[in-house]
Amino acid sequence: MFAALIGAILLGYPVSFSIAGVATIFAVLGWVTGSFDLSLMGALGQRIFGLLTNDVLIAIPLFVFMGVVLEKSRIAEDLLETMGRLFGRIRGGLGVSVIVVGALLAASTGIVGATVVAMGLIALPTMLRNGYNPKLAAGVVCTSGTLGQIIPPSTLLIILSDVMSNAYQQAQFAQGKFTIETISVGQIFAAALMPGLLLVGIYILYMLGRAWLIPGDAPAMSEDIERPAFRDISRAILPPILLIVAVLGAILGGVATPSEAASVGAVGALLMAGIRMKVSPVLILAGGASLLLLAVVAGVAPVRLQRSDAGLMEWGMALSYILLAGIGVAALLASLKKTISDGILKPALSSTMTVTAMIFATILTASIFSLVFVGLGGEERIAEILKSMPGGETGALIFCMLIIFVLGFFLDFVEITVILLPLIAPALILMGHDPMWLAILIAINLQTSFLTPPFGFSLFYLRGAAPKEVTTGHIYLGVAPFILLQIVGVALIWFFPKVATWLPAVAY
Repeated sequence: MFAALIGAILLGYPVSFSIAGVATIFAVLGWVTGSFDLSLMGALGQRIFGLLTNDVLIAIPLFVFMGVVLEKSRIAEDLLETMGRLFGRIRGGLGVSVIVVGALLAASTGIVGATVVAMGLIALPTMLRNGYNPKLAAGVVCTSGTLGQIIPPSTLLIILSDVMSNAYQQAQFAQGKFTIETISVGQIFAAALMPGLLLVGIYILYMLGRAWLIPGDAPAMSEDIERPAFRDISRAILPPILLIVAVLGAILGGVATPSEAASVGAVGALLMAGIRMKVSPVLILAGGASLLLLAVVAGVAPVRLQRSDAGLMEWGMALSYILLAGIGVAALLASLKKTISDGILKPALSSTMTVTAMIFATILTASIFSLVFVGLGGEERIAEILKSMPGGETGALIFCMLIIFVLGFFLDFVEITVILLPLIAPALILMGHDPMWLAILIAINLQTSFLTPPFGFSLFYLRGAAPKEVTTGHIYLGVAPFILLQIVGVALIWFFPKVATWLPAVAY
């Protein structure tokens, strides 16, 4: 089934139709040969209904919208330009600025394509003009863009949390437990934060080390580049950081669910776009502060006017809450009006719908694929293969990580997550692997799939945005050292599990 799926994708068929088509063909073949019960397909309706009513996945379109609005309002350009001037005078400084901006955009947008294209159009030509090795420049842009998959919030982590939570529950049922523990999106976000920052640190060390060993590969910018003033740095960096703190802080602090925090992010992105497009800063700041204050005070001192003992104080508080909400709505409406008149909102909504539809279509059709695969006895065979691996649970995990890495050359992270992981994750958890530690190892492995040819999406994005002097060969050779750095990152988390498990243990 997997070979047929890869073959169908290589032939150029749309991924979702390939997944569903291959599953249907194998279901019929299994039925004809007497190895598949077609009545199992009756479970599809329940699976689809379960997916469409899944509270966790509601966060995906909201986070996508947040990222697209930030991209369309050119906030990334300001960040890149400011960071370039800040770090440019040191050897490898431009590369470091690209990595830092990649990390900030990862935590505020989470969209790989938007980040890679923005940096390919803005930072890559600047690096080439300053004498950077084209391979190094292309590699650092490609890799920094993929940080959006491992640094929360990201669509990969949301889908992965849902899959791993189901796998963890399956494993507990198999162990005969009836008091079932689950894994939340917040826990996965907390687990991914430190490893994501670890990868940023590894990239920066590599960039500075290479600039020191081979100065010609990453020279400093010319002395006539003006250093940005503190005000310019604050203006470029503070809005994304405030948005990151609002979204991640709400999730990790237990104040909001991922879906609620995603809607906070979407509103924050619209307000930031409003400031960027010259809507009154006083109105936007007042609106943002009012909504923040409202969220805090309504949580601390909720007002219920339907109660018979509601007095003058309660009515006064209710009116003040209405006033705060009114200021917030006014700021939001002003931003919406400006984004509509400047032609930003419509393409942002179109992009959000396209990306969301692609993700959900893949998850829906993967449900058909996994149902047929399990019906044909594939799940038992995978469990037997993992149990017979030399090296026990460690050998089984290495085998699975290698399979994910190889499939990353041909399949998208969504397909691997929703097709392969439900089949291997329960067996790995039953062998004694910590589910959150396992999720982060897999997440970094899936992040690497963006860099591995021939189907590495980051490579395609950069190929479309890069200047003509940067060849496809430059891009492929440029990402090779960073793929090795990804393996170093996996190894560090493998040998030091606390990097992934410490923060969730503290926060939850």
